[in-house]
Amino acid sequence: MKVESVCPLKSFKKFLILSTCSSFIPKEYLEDDMVFPERMVENGTMYIEAEDKETLKKIEELSFVRASNVLGIIYNSKSGNTKLKWRSTNEKFGRLTGEASANSLVNLFEANALERTYAYENKENKELEA
Repeated sequence: MKVESVCPLKSFKKFLILSTCSSFIPKEYLEDDMVFPERMVENGTMYIEAEDKETLKKIEELSFVRASNVLGIIYNSKSGNTKLKWRSTNEKFGRLTGEASANSLVNLFEANALERTYAYENKENKELEA
């Protein structure tokens, strides 16, 4: 499903965690708004673009980074069915665009990165176009 919405950075971080590492992220990283997971390209890209970034720890295939002034985030699932980009519009919000699988949509809704009404509104718009 095509995604185009405004999204809080904190919610997109929660989506990244739900999608990749909720079972093993250290609690202190989970609670720190400046710590994000990253993943190498060969495993499905998850990249944080920021003015300043430092790697804190590597666990399994993920690195956890502390990032300040996040400018953008690229998320591509391992399966290739989800390709999302978050671009900062101000300190706490950004524009979320791309394609999301059904599983990723569930995680986006769970993380409050998308309003629950988003799917219904999108479905109604598609029906009007037909």
